[in-house]
Amino acid sequence: MSIVLASFIFSLGGILQVVNTHSIGAFYTGRVISGLGVGAATVLVPMYSAEMAPKNMRGQLGSCFQLFFALGVCVSYWVNYAVQTRVPSSTLQWQIPIGLQLVPGGLIGLGMLLVKESVRWLAKQGRNEEALANLIWIRGSDSPEVQAEFVEIRSSLDEESRLTEGVSWKELLLPVNRFRVFVIITMQLGVQLTGNTSLAYYAPQIFAAVGAGNSSLFVTGFFGVVKVVSVSVFCIFIVGRIGRKTAFMGGAAAMGTLMLIIAIIVAKAPPTGHITGSSIAAIIMVYCEAASYNLSWGPVSWLYLGEIFPTRTREFGIAIGAAAQWLFNFMLSQITPHAINNLGWKAFLMFSIFNFSLVVYSFFILRETSGKSLEEMEEVFGSKQNAIDVEASRAKAEELEAHKMDVYQTVRHVER
Repeated sequence: MSIVLASFIFSLGGILQVVNTHSIGAFYTGRVISGLGVGAATVLVPMYSAEMAPKNMRGQLGSCFQLFFALGVCVSYWVNYAVQTRVPSSTLQWQIPIGLQLVPGGLIGLGMLLVKESVRWLAKQGRNEEALANLIWIRGSDSPEVQAEFVEIRSSLDEESRLTEGVSWKELLLPVNRFRVFVIITMQLGVQLTGNTSLAYYAPQIFAAVGAGNSSLFVTGFFGVVKVVSVSVFCIFIVGRIGRKTAFMGGAAAMGTLMLIIAIIVAKAPPTGHITGSSIAAIIMVYCEAASYNLSWGPVSWLYLGEIFPTRTREFGIAIGAAAQWLFNFMLSQITPHAINNLGWKAFLMFSIFNFSLVVYSFFILRETSGKSLEEMEEVFGSKQNAIDVEASRAKAEELEAHKMDVYQTVRHVER
């Protein structure tokens, strides 16, 4: 029901934006309300997906977060292009794109009315019979494997309750967690300093600045396609095959180089309002920059956010990371249009410097998490006590696995 509520809030804000009240205050109010709905949904939907997905699909679905984000942005670009070229100049040119957001926003709310409540949430509330029924529904059978999975869910919740007993926000200020909090906040700032979010928000203006002229919206549409393709490549071929630190450093170096090339092209051959050889080169560089981001900082930052905190403080840590992401997102989205208009090619040089700085930041500050076990992760971040807790959890997990096999064999015996 939380996702349904988020959908309702988002849709309410969307309606306020679409209605032509001739009041900028009403429009901004609608944007704020929609933002509250989006903020809630970006936390709740991945959580629900992770809790209901089979274990072997959980990682893939998690890495697809950036893919669906890029897909939505891509669709919005082409809608804007279609409206500009097919709809006569009127209020409909902005009402149609804004109004169309109500379609996916409303569908997710209506769709959630047709699915079952989270199994883990029900089990956590002690509603075990309902939780088991929902697990059987989502898996499509009442097999021994499903029964064993339910035993695992209940046992993991018991273990989670033990590890998080008495936890509070104050624990994030302890020496063992302060560095993690620092990393998460600065990493989210780094995501915005790459310049890619700014490119996504103000793509038409940016493409006009590099020489796309009247074709800026058309060029922006293919910019969206590049983002979708690059994230798809990451999800299918790259995730789990290279280290997180390597992805951060390589991505920042590539983006810094590409932003520098864009700055040089625009400085040496200023836009004329028409497509030229130099403007085509600059546009290609912007496409490559977007691909570099979506093969590195875009998806990897969300994976990293969920990896570095121990179970005891993970919820609080992720909440801080998400809040920092939206805060820095807002800040850079306000700065970018002024930077593009007032600085011109120097804005791209600015983002180039930011990206090369992120290479240094990644090398000295970030820790490698790929392929690390939980106790190794605690050692990486210098938490001996948490490492002890994790070792106890591992012993508990081995005991749980043996219990699962007993349940599985018992159910099979009863079936025979």
